[in-house]
Amino acid sequence: MSVEKKFVAEGITKALVDEYLAVELERAGYGGMVMNRTPMGTQITVYAEKPGMVIGKGGKLIRKITRDLDRKFHLDNPQIDVQDVGRGDLNGRVVANRLASSLERGWYFRKAGQSMMRRVMDAGALGCEIVISGKLTGPRSRTEKFISGYIKHSGRPAIDLVDKGYSVAVKKLGVIGCQVRIIPPEVRLPDDFQIVKLQAPPAPVEVKKSAPVPAPAPAPAPVEPKKSDLDQLLESEVSAAEPKPAAEVPVEGVAEDAPLPEAKVDSEPCAKEE
Repeated sequence: MSVEKKFVAEGITKALVDEYLAVELERAGYGGMVMNRTPMGTQITVYAEKPGMVIGKGGKLIRKITRDLDRKFHLDNPQIDVQDVGRGDLNGRVVANRLASSLERGWYFRKAGQSMMRRVMDAGALGCEIVISGKLTGPRSRTEKFISGYIKHSGRPAIDLVDKGYSVAVKKLGVIGCQVRIIPPEVRLPDDFQIVKLQAPPAPVEVKKSAPVPAPAPAPAPVEPKKSDLDQLLESEVSAAEPKPAAEVPVEGVAEDAPLPEAKVDSEPCAKEE
């Protein structure tokens, strides 16, 4: 067998196993499976809302599933691991099964679609798309689409980041297909960006020291500008030309303690009377 035929055969086997598990584990809330080839055999991880129902009473159901996988699909030593699906409102397969079950019970398609989409968005999903196609209200088939939030439809992110689920509702007029696409809240889209404001660095904290503060140094005495020879000559001439005050000029021939002439005239009449 060539490599291409081997890959095609493995893909067909995986699709058949997924379809078989969806039918067998419908009541347990089947949420998908992951198949890996290991040296010890084939490891199959099954996700379900109710892991206890997958195992069954005393492990009866899981042993039956393991036996069927070995006989019908010829898998090499199949080993089944059951995991909890977590939040069912964010799993596309679980939501699609719930929507199909609601339509089979008689819900109006628009009410069922809006209700499921609201539950998915309330669970924190970034986006949700629900497509219902078939004979909804009349003899002709048509398609109704419900979209909320942000959904990728093309490129690599639409394959890796979007969780898909598909289920079928069987009614009297025919089958109705229910397709669900969900972007989980923890997904980081490639075109998503955030603006972060830079914070100012904190001011440095000064540490006070207990050492004594030194006394301030005395201010230097002002230095007088050096005078030129011309300025010194002009100052000497100005000081020589200034007149001395009258109180300081001495009177020649007169004693400082001599009486005034008026006092001498007043004393003569007194001498004659005596």
